[in-house]
Amino acid sequence: MARNVKSTVKLNMPMVRKLTAAAATSLEMTAEAIHTDVVQSQVIPRDTGKLQGESTHISAGKSETATYENGQTVTNGISKAVNGKVIISTSAPQARRLYYHPEYNFHQTPWTDESGKKHEGNANAKGRWLDDYMKGGKKQDFAPKAFGKFYKKNAGL
Repeated sequence: MARNVKSTVKLNMPMVRKLTAAAATSLEMTAEAIHTDVVQSQVIPRDTGKLQGESTHISAGKSETATYENGQTVTNGISKAVNGKVIISTSAPQARRLYYHPEYNFHQTPWTDESGKKHEGNANAKGRWLDDYMKGGKKQDFAPKAFGKFYKKNAGL
């Protein structure tokens, strides 16, 4: 015996927008947390520190552009993760070679080359330094836990 049932669903759209924005912000914060942890874990091969510092950055979605009253246009360095993706990338030309060749003998202490130039070292330097954060890695729970913590805070839950 069939009965007619009517229902009305009313979405709280301001709250949906707030939660969506909180998710995007939390994703960006999670990527920054991974980058910070990678640097603090000292796993990126290091010469001057540029590879793990200014050459590595987070990119996500579109950048925000602002135009000032004087006509100057500025694009910010932090983009918004509106598509649910963030990328941790390194612009240094040697990054790919170092990342995909874990068999290299990376300097793990400060050293001096033949010309007398001093170089830095990272104690745990290795290739494939982000693999620890992937499925099966020893820090595979880092990103989900960090995202959960940031989302709870940003969403006000």
